[in-house]
Amino acid sequence: MQCYNEEHHRSGIQFVTPDERHRGQDPAILAKRKELYQAAKERNPQRWSGHVRNWEPVGNVWLNPENSENADAEIREKAA
Repeated sequence: MQCYNEEHHRSGIQFVTPDERHRGQDPAILAKRKELYQAAKERNPQRWSGHVRNWEPVGNVWLNPENSENADAEIREKAA
């Protein structure tokens, strides 16, 4: 489980680990990554064909997306 949660970067959560996401570290990691990519583009613009990749943190994610509508409804009910 250590490899799954602490080492493997997941594409669905912008290439951070589940552990980094769980600890709330992803916004700082992604902001730093965005700065790094922007600086690289400014240093060598001919290597870039378009915009810098979107490194904004993602919202809620679900292990079972087909159940996400039910989970979203539960969250709204608890918030009300």
